[in-house]
Parts: sequence; C-alpha cells; structure tokens
Amino acid sequence: MSLPVGTAAPAFELISQNREPVSLDDLKGKKSLIVFIPFPFTGICDDEGCAIRDGLGGLEQLDANVVVITAHAVPVTAKWASEFGFEFPILADYWPHAAVIQAYDAFNEEKGAANRVSYVLDADGIITDVIETEALSIAREFEAYGKALA
Repeated sequence: MSLPVGTAAPAFELISQNREPVSLDDLKGKKSLIVFIPFPFTGICDDEGCAIRDGLGGLEQLDANVVVITAHAVPVTAKWASEFGFEFPILADYWPHAAVIQAYDAFNEEKGAANRVSYVLDADGIITDVIETEALSIAREFEAYGKALA
C-alpha cells in the first residue's frame, strides 16, 4: 500500500553515492521523481537504473529531479552508480534500516527491502502520482515517469 496522491511527501535526508546529503527540501522548487529499488546489482534494478540513466535528459526537460532510494549502504550505492554510470543521486537508507522507505509505505517486510514504488511530486513536495508494480519481479515502465511528470 502506497501513500495516497494529494498528501505531502515525508521529509527525509539521506546520503548519496557521492557522500553528499540530499533532502526532500533540496528537491522542492521542481517536480521530483523518487524511485525506490529493492536490490542493486540485480537484473531488474540494473535495467530500471539504466533506463533512468538513458532517459535522464528527457526527465530533466520536464523540469524534474530524480533520486533513487535503496536500503543498502553507501559503499554499495557508490559501486552500483560507478559500475553503471549513474549520475543521478542514489540514496542510502541503510540505518536506521529503511526508515525513509518505511515512511513512504514502500517497505517489503518479508524481503527487508523496498518494493518497486515510485512517487511523483510537484514542486511543493505533494504526491501527484504513484507508479508501482505488484511484485518485485516486475519492472516499472520507464514511459510512465514521463507521462506522470508531463
């Protein structure tokens, strides 16, 4: 169950793969796409990250920030970003374990990781759309991001 459209996104501050803090306040002023992923270095997560990497210019043309959040530690996010050439922020929600993921109702208790949930926010941090799949084994359609941000 995801957070409902029309509600304010929960505040957060997490560390990126570059060891820089990124907060919800940093994203305000532009539309934002917050993408929760369960497991870096797995086929579906890698493919979703690469789709964002390859389509980042189009998302930026829609005046949107993009961040990815995972329950893994910064060394993992840094290695994943480096290996795949991800220049958008990959945020580590490692400790307390998945606290932000839980605040966004995106935590999978059974797996101890995020579900495949993405939130589209307006410039004020209000949720305008939710893009999610029914199972970890199903990738989100990248095209849905552009439609939701347009």
